[in-house]
Amino acid sequence: MTDTDPLILTLGFDEPSFRRFDTDRRRHFPSGRNMIPAHLTLFHKLPADQLERIKGDLREVAGDTGAMRLSVSGLRFLGYGSAYVLRSPPLDRMRAELARRWADWLTPQDAQRFQPHVTIQNKAPAAQAKALFAELEDAFEPFEAEGVSLRLWYYRGGPWEAAGEFPFQAAPGG
Repeated sequence: MTDTDPLILTLGFDEPSFRRFDTDRRRHFPSGRNMIPAHLTLFHKLPADQLERIKGDLREVAGDTGAMRLSVSGLRFLGYGSAYVLRSPPLDRMRAELARRWADWLTPQDAQRFQPHVTIQNKAPAAQAKALFAELEDAFEPFEAEGVSLRLWYYRGGPWEAAGEFPFQAAPGG
């Protein structure tokens, strides 16, 4: 039987960066709504019936990609939450290559301009969200993180289920 739940693709972080992002998410995300760990979504809805082709593309791209530096350059207010804004030309190029390969499948959300971020609060009451954003913005200092893999997930209506991890194999910067 073929699984029909859509697939989500995220960037996997090095362990110290993941711990920092996930600690902030657990601290600030409304607990009853926080069903998944901190993540950077590359694609929100890929077709499950293309799973084998997607995995093949991910193996190929990850094999040609090295660990990438991510500059955490600021914060974005989401209306009902906050997110870290990330900058990385290698990440932008890799994501653009995958978007080119999968152009026929992309939803409008996935076809729009890529704006990499890690959400640490969402779906909070507006006043609480505004207060947290102001607090985070006052204390924010840019920092670096590292992307080390591609992670594929089945969307299960709330929690996600792992569908594969594809570690970057090339020398850093390669």
